Amino acid sequence: MIKKVLIANRGEIAVRILRACKDLGIQTVAIHSTADADAMHVRLADESVCVGPPQPRESYLNIPSVISAACVSGADAIHPGYGFLSENSTFSHMVEEHGLIFIGPKADHIAMMGDKIMAKKTFTRLGLPVVPGSDGTVSNITKALKMADEMGYPVLIKAAGGGGGRGMKIARSRSDFTEAYETARREAGIAFGNDRVYLEKYLAAPRHIEFQIIADKFGNCVHLGERDCSLQRRNQKVWEEALSTVLTPEFRNSFGRKIAAAVGKLGYFGVGTLEFLYENGELYFIEMNTRIQVEHPVTEVITGTDIVREQILAAGGDKLSISQDDVQFNGHAIECRINAENSDTFIPSAGTVVNYHCPGGPGVRVDSALYDGCKVPPYYDSLIAKLIVRANDRQQCLACLRRALGEYVIDGIDTLIPLHLKLTDHPDVIAGNFDIHFLERIYETVL
Repeated sequence: MIKKVLIANRGEIAVRILRACKDLGIQTVAIHSTADADAMHVRLADESVCVGPPQPRESYLNIPSVISAACVSGADAIHPGYGFLSENSTFSHMVEEHGLIFIGPKADHIAMMGDKIMAKKTFTRLGLPVVPGSDGTVSNITKALKMADEMGYPVLIKAAGGGGGRGMKIARSRSDFTEAYETARREAGIAFGNDRVYLEKYLAAPRHIEFQIIADKFGNCVHLGERDCSLQRRNQKVWEEALSTVLTPEFRNSFGRKIAAAVGKLGYFGVGTLEFLYENGELYFIEMNTRIQVEHPVTEVITGTDIVREQILAAGGDKLSISQDDVQFNGHAIECRINAENSDTFIPSAGTVVNYHCPGGPGVRVDSALYDGCKVPPYYDSLIAKLIVRANDRQQCLACLRRALGEYVIDGIDTLIPLHLKLTDHPDVIAGNFDIHFLERIYETVL
């Protein structure tokens, strides 16, 4: 049984983990940089430890400092949240070497899924369909060009060791392939310290569909349905829904069980998300995230499952509290990512929050670490809040979302609330008629 958890993160996810720990009667330790000394997760935790100056590499990404904070505070487990060190297999291994529990999968599984090519090969072997592309990395421009010619344009060039849209470029014709290839390699090297890239067939109008799984150390694995994350900007998700409007209940059940069985065969435990592109009635696996997702709340509110709680218990050696037959889907949910960004330019906005008012009422949930007078520093990801709404069907959900967005007040900084309000009134969004390129196509129309 885990007794004390060090939360190796900040912002809304640190608060979310802290609340799950409190519900389980587990003591909490918050880490923070000097810029986050007055942050909400620091104020709410039982203890806190400063791990360095504002720059992430000197604080939240400083592995010796984070592990030292766990040791001096007497924590017996570390929860990495998402981002930062959450998918760093070296960190996971070092946590276990120090006799601590890493609240996540084994380091080997993190490393396996962190290599996108290895992940695709693994799930191909386990029977999941993948996007057509190269069998491995392509390090020679001549071979890469020949392969692209054979695949047909457009072609997607992707970083083998990364994600989040970094190190990803589209070559729409032979004439721009070389520049796209070199740019992708350069960006991948800078972002991930690994410039290996591979090729995938570029799908013209896919949706981004992902399945949530939870597994324990006894071989039990269940899926909690899918989320549609197609509304994206520069491959960064902006809006997520559960369930998707394109999968039938029969397909969801059969494919979800197929995913759970594949993950179970790996001996994987903890939470995980398998991401797919959906086009012409087919799902194609692209990657697996071995951590809690930003968008996990939409799954929680339609299934009644506390995913973070299950994640903590599984890491501590407990069996899952639910079986596949226990999983029921109730209504529809949408999450809007409220970033501290200008809705016209998407330029990040730092400053002091004033006149903060959180929306409420039936079906409304807000995950955030904001409070009136708190400071939003310029050093970290711009996500500051998540607005989640649930209703009996999608149209009622959109109505609830419009109401909640209209109530939400965050003065002192720019946010994406105006963008989300405009999206809720766009006819294609209302009709559910969009794909991953939607915001690129209609951006000027929306704004």
